[in-house]
Amino acid sequence: MGKRSFPRGGYWELRARILLERSDAAAGCVCSINLRLQAARLAKHDLSMTFQTIARCAEYVRALAVLIAASLLSSASLSAPNPTVFPLSYAPAPVDNPLKGFVPYVGQAKEFPHALEFSYLPLASVMTGSASFEWKPLEQLLDGVAARRCQLIVRFYLEYPGKPTGVPEFLLKEGLRLRTWTNSNTQPLPPSVAQTPDYEDTRLRAALTRFITAFGARYDGDPRLGYVTAGLLGTWGEWHCYPHTEWFASREVQTEVMDAYEAAFHKTPILLRYPAGDNEASHAPNGRRKFGYHDDSFAWATLETGRKEDGWYYLSALRQAGAMDRWQTAPIGGEIRPELWPCLWKAAGCKEGQNFAASVRETHVTWLMDSSVSGKLLPDERLRALAAARSLGYELQVLQASSSLVGRSLEVSVTLTNRGVAPFYANWPVRVAVVGSAGERMIATLPLQLSALQPGSSPISVRGTFENVPSGKLLLLLGVENPFPKGRPLRFANVDQD
Repeated sequence: MGKRSFPRGGYWELRARILLERSDAAAGCVCSINLRLQAARLAKHDLSMTFQTIARCAEYVRALAVLIAASLLSSASLSAPNPTVFPLSYAPAPVDNPLKGFVPYVGQAKEFPHALEFSYLPLASVMTGSASFEWKPLEQLLDGVAARRCQLIVRFYLEYPGKPTGVPEFLLKEGLRLRTWTNSNTQPLPPSVAQTPDYEDTRLRAALTRFITAFGARYDGDPRLGYVTAGLLGTWGEWHCYPHTEWFASREVQTEVMDAYEAAFHKTPILLRYPAGDNEASHAPNGRRKFGYHDDSFAWATLETGRKEDGWYYLSALRQAGAMDRWQTAPIGGEIRPELWPCLWKAAGCKEGQNFAASVRETHVTWLMDSSVSGKLLPDERLRALAAARSLGYELQVLQASSSLVGRSLEVSVTLTNRGVAPFYANWPVRVAVVGSAGERMIATLPLQLSALQPGSSPISVRGTFENVPSGKLLLLLGVENPFPKGRPLRFANVDQD
């Protein structure tokens, strides 16, 4: 293969951009990676490995997102037993880092940076028979959101006040009963007509299980899909029929739905509306399951108050479910309460509601639906909204890097920390690369799960050794590969990057 130049511009631009490449069988290029863990113990936050050289390979992968060393390094000058240390400066990570931040409805908030968009879908739009599905409505949503370099959060529903029923037509023809009533629990919108199905009907229950199974078989792990809120049951798919609690799905039906989601989804996170312990009257216990949660009354009914009547508030329910540490392993999302949208970013704030920063800090929330950013914000309001969006989820910083070259063996160490309030939950590969002055490339994947970078925990150091590095000046690069080809890059909270 001939020498390839580094293209300029684009959303992966680095001070020295590199195309990461893999093997091209037709060119006879061997690009296997030899990963060897060397007595590493995660408890000490120290991972070690050895990389096999990869050079002159043809398949385009992606560019790396952060420059480890701020300048080119002379391999001759590094031939010493003592490592050269490169401290790296902090800078706030972008507001639109992937899989976190404020979430507008699909196609909204065109002037506010975001990486996720939300949409409801009626189950009737995709389920056309007892075992037949038409996925075109979901595909159109996914592709439309992907065209904006965002990922989708989706919720399927059966009942939505003011809209036609979401119950599949074949179930209605089979005689599934609907209760038609006026739902006044729609603030700040006016009361609307709702149609609540008989959730205990065995035909509906079987259909829900078949749908979830088919949904997971087709879309679990689809990189266009960021999160799924469980939905399906209750008003707006929020797992309640307030004030008609007697019409809501029984704990047995809820358990069937949760079992189906657990069996069908192993990659894409599923989030439930309400945490529930063993003795919760309205909801089946879920505290020992692996789901995340979404608090859809965020900063309104989030923080614990100590009052018995507020026991349904998110953190109170979470405590009763025994799931206060759930955020460490599963994402927390939600929606800022609509009553707060007009005032939350004003200098005076809101007269009602709860402290937003405290709610973020105590819930460790990663994403929040917020329609206030879809409207016009004054300059000072926009700055507050941007800061609030940035405060959600992870913020990964590379603290320092070091390198030591002995002969043709280059040892590299990178130390990372998480300055955010939540982990990065996705299992995206962390790549490190060495680039020679003649364009030689050496690249491999570090054995690091980014979810191990927990907020408030000690930084993690990752060490790797590159054998047979090229002579001359070397450039070190580090980045995280987004499996969504059109997606936004995960950027570190560092000055020296794209």
